[in-house]
Amino acid sequence: MTRVYLAVLLLCLRLMCPLVTGIFMDKLASKKLCADDDCVYTISLARAEEDYNAPDCRFINIKKGQLIYVYAKLVKEKDSGEFWAGSVYGEQYEDHMGTVGYFPSSLVSEQHVYQEANKTLPTTDIDFFCE
Repeated sequence: MTRVYLAVLLLCLRLMCPLVTGIFMDKLASKKLCADDDCVYTISLARAEEDYNAPDCRFINIKKGQLIYVYAKLVKEKDSGEFWAGSVYGEQYEDHMGTVGYFPSSLVSEQHVYQEANKTLPTTDIDFFCE
């Protein structure tokens, strides 16, 4: 009888807390610049100068002319590109709004700076987690 209760309990827990599946990808940098300690405030609004197709799940696709909210700027390391983290903006991109990912900073121009990115923080594994 105890085994039945245990099985029911485990089943209920599984239904209430489904397992998260995903993969931790390689880090693109060990440090990032943010506007705040939690890296949640918008640094700037940027406009894509050309299209970019995401090579993997860490990145976002951007289209020329698209507006992007920038939340973090990875600190460039030797032999690596310079990437920013952000999410697309605009009604025509409704399906992708809120999805945060990386993109090359060289493909965008900042249109408006909301706050200075003056907090240097270490990146964490979750910064490069893909579902």
